[in-house]
Amino acid sequence: MKIRKANVHNGNELITNVYIYENKKQEFSLIAIPEIEWSTTVQYEEERGLLKSRLIDSLSQRVPVETAEELANKMIHWVGEM
Repeated sequence: MKIRKANVHNGNELITNVYIYENKKQEFSLIAIPEIEWSTTVQYEEERGLLKSRLIDSLSQRVPVETAEELANKMIHWVGEM
């Protein structure tokens, strides 16, 4: 498991930790942000454009759209590194 520092503002709060677990055998990553009670899985073969829109849609149910976009961009970058 990796812990990444997001440091993204969510209103008056700061979202700091994003937890990423990589399951190489089943070819997916699990991403969780406990501060906003949010998580999702990302399949290795998932197309990045579709992934970005899916992440933004899901995150925007918990945070403002601007925050969701910033988080989604960071998560796509981090998952791409793994």
